[in-house]
Amino acid sequence: MNELFDKVKTILVENLHVDESEITPEAELINDLGISSLELADLICLCEEEFDITIEDDDIHKFITVEDVVNYLSDATEK
Repeated sequence: MNELFDKVKTILVENLHVDESEITPEAELINDLGISSLELADLICLCEEEFDITIEDDDIHKFITVEDVVNYLSDATEK
């Protein structure tokens, strides 16, 4: 789980220029980290590439916090 968190954190810092010190599992992507809807779409695409998965459009609304993303990726990569 920590490995996934670290990968998501790296994506947020390197690609979306989020301040690393603000990224916690509880941090809300939009409210706390200031990610726009366009950047959220970028995050989805980057996660799909990084983890070789497909994230369904219906699942995007589940991504509220960093932990939500990590949990989703954890479930998706176990299959």
